[in-house]
Amino acid sequence: MKLSIPGRASATAVVTVAALLTGGSIAGAAPAPTAADAAPDLPVANVKAHLTQLQSIATANGGNRAHGRTGYKASLDYVKAKLDAAGFTTTVQQFTSGGRTGYNLIADWPGGDTGRVVMAGSHLDSVTAGPGINDNGSGSAAVLETALAVARSTYQPTKHLRFAWWGAEELGMVGSRYYVNSLTTANRAKISGYLNFDMIGSPNPGYFVYDDDPAIEKTFKTYFTGIGVSTEIETEGDGRSDHAPFKSAGIPVGGLFSGADYIKTSAQAAKWGGTAGKAFDACYHSSCDTSSNINDTALNRNADALAYAVWELSA
Repeated sequence: MKLSIPGRASATAVVTVAALLTGGSIAGAAPAPTAADAAPDLPVANVKAHLTQLQSIATANGGNRAHGRTGYKASLDYVKAKLDAAGFTTTVQQFTSGGRTGYNLIADWPGGDTGRVVMAGSHLDSVTAGPGINDNGSGSAAVLETALAVARSTYQPTKHLRFAWWGAEELGMVGSRYYVNSLTTANRAKISGYLNFDMIGSPNPGYFVYDDDPAIEKTFKTYFTGIGVSTEIETEGDGRSDHAPFKSAGIPVGGLFSGADYIKTSAQAAKWGGTAGKAFDACYHSSCDTSSNINDTALNRNADALAYAVWELSA
């Protein structure tokens, strides 16, 4: 997640995404999947294995995976290789920001109505201070594992599924903003919804749901109610992550968040466990945001909620 006051950064594309998003209205066409189409329980060990790889990439590349650095490109190459092997059609979108080259990765799952697309995404870059395993390896790994679960399953969604990993979010949502700006007005109007996942494994976690689009919000809340976990409306990161450019363009958005440097209250600790008076993530934007900076329970719950929403909203 980017800092509260974003730096201004210009993005100039040198490669455009083919087959841009299309879609309809989530609120009007999201029947519950049948039992045969129920979302899978994502193995948290699989999600954590991706985080281990991202940590190794950062360690081998100056300790971070930041925009314009070798660690970012290596992270993108890791995710892309997994998706290519699973049968996705991947596209790398290239842009420049701050004099450095950045990349978005877009992955389309074949099939579904390409006139109605459900998209899930996360930013893949870290800050320069550390490896960025919670911010935002956690969201990136869960989106990746959800995409791979789609490939492993026999699920054939009614809508078309698209997944994305954004570059240069930490500089002011540069990658996702460029992507949205590259869409024609007609293509923007065809997007059913964009689901954003930024910091979902915080070590002193909360369970926060975006309250932007009512249908998407309800889907996430339904999942958490079903597992007996209370949620709160997400406010700490409002407008500070990659859903913001989509929302500004009139596209329905939603997402999940487990907290950054805000302090957990006594009421929240009573509800969720953890430590009151301590930040949700004391390593936010720091060198200690490593693979040990993850709460497995929060990561597991949020990853499963992600998969549930993808299945439910694309049925």
